[in-house]
Amino acid sequence: MLDRIHLLAAVTVLGVLEQAYFFLQVIYARRLFGISPPKISGPPEFERTFRAQVNSSEYFPIFLALLWQAGLFFHQGLAAALGLVYLYARYCYFVGYKASSSERLAPIYLSAGVLWILTAVSALGILHSLLSHYLALNILQLFTA
Repeated sequence: MLDRIHLLAAVTVLGVLEQAYFFLQVIYARRLFGISPPKISGPPEFERTFRAQVNSSEYFPIFLALLWQAGLFFHQGLAAALGLVYLYARYCYFVGYKASSSERLAPIYLSAGVLWILTAVSALGILHSLLSHYLALNILQLFTA
């Protein structure tokens, strides 16, 4: 079983490390601008850093669920590769948003596109699993015939 999930686990750990990096960046920004919790407003530079971290955190559970579903039901390698693209796009989003709110747009579109692809392959994999289990219908054979 572990050979079916090792790539997914590695991408998950990288994602957790990325989230930790984003959290640390907010802590550093708080110190730099003298903004103590629970305050969330301050100079635009702080607010952009804070929003970039919060936005990334909000999407992280969605990403993890789709990553694992796509990897378990469709293809681990494809899901892991898409996961790496997503993490890269999120990093670019974070760095871009810190610099200027307009620089977040291209990376957010890329990361959203990856989430849609993960959604599609998850749905296909789950559909295939359900059809083969309950109806003994292999949809992959239909496409290759």
